[in-house]
Amino acid sequence: MPNPKPSPKKGYTRTRNVFDPESADTYKLSRSKLENFIRCPRCFYLDRRLGVGQPQGPPFLLNSAVDELLKKEFDRHRKAQTKHKICEQFGVDAIPLNHEKLDIWRHNFAGLETLHKPTNLLIFGAVDDIWVNPAGEWIVVDYKATSKRAEITLDTKWGKGYKRQLEIYQWILKQNGEPVSETAYILYCNNILDREDFDNRLDFEVSMFKHEGDTSWVEPKIIEAHKALVSGQIPSPAEDCEYCAYREAARLKEVDVTKEINQ
Repeated sequence: MPNPKPSPKKGYTRTRNVFDPESADTYKLSRSKLENFIRCPRCFYLDRRLGVGQPQGPPFLLNSAVDELLKKEFDRHRKAQTKHKICEQFGVDAIPLNHEKLDIWRHNFAGLETLHKPTNLLIFGAVDDIWVNPAGEWIVVDYKATSKRAEITLDTKWGKGYKRQLEIYQWILKQNGEPVSETAYILYCNNILDREDFDNRLDFEVSMFKHEGDTSWVEPKIIEAHKALVSGQIPSPAEDCEYCAYREAARLKEVDVTKEINQ
C-alpha cells in the first residue's frame, strides 16, 4: 500500500508532527499519544500517521488551577527542603526534589524525555512533581482534581490510565539512569459539593493514592506503536472507542440517506 500522505486542505487534516516512515529523523511521541495508542490503535494511527486528530474537548480548568496552586505550595517546601503537611497527613516520608531541571520536566512541550533507540522515537511527558525519600529514591507524583459526589477511586478506565501515566514517567527516569522508586503517588483533590453556600470559595477533600509501578509493559507498547506507525495499513478500532463508533454510525447513516435519495 502506498504511503498515505495527509492533505492540509481537508478540514481536520494537518501536516505538522505527522509520522513519516521514510524519514530518518527522530520522531517525538508524547506520553499522552502513547496512551491514545493503548486506548485505540486506529485513532492513534489517524492522528499521528494521517494527521486527523480527535476533536478537542473543553480544557480542564479546575484541574489546571489546582495543579498550579499545588505546585506553588510544594515549591515553597522544595526551596526550604521541608516536608509538606499533606505528606505528613498521609504518612509519606518524602520531601520535594530540588533539581535544576525540574521546571523543564514540568513543561508541557518539553518534559521528561528519553530516546528509544530501536524505534528512534523520543518519548516525552510533563511530570507534575517528583519527591525524594530518605533513601534518595525519586518518587513520581501526579496531581488530579475533580468535582463529584461519588467516591474517588482508581478502579476505573480513567484510573488505569492514570497509573500508566505514572509508570511511563518512571520508565523514562529509569532510562535516564535516575534512582527511581517503584512507589508513586496520585494526589487527588475533590471539590466538596455538599455545602449550603458558595461564599466565593471552593473546598477540597484531598486523597493520596499509592501505586507500585510496573514499567515492564512500556517498551513493548512503544514497539507496538512504532510497528503501527510504519505500517501502511490502518489498524482496527478498539471495541469501546466512542470516536470510532461515532464515525461508523455516521458513515452508515450517510449510506442510508444516499440510498433513499437515489431511489
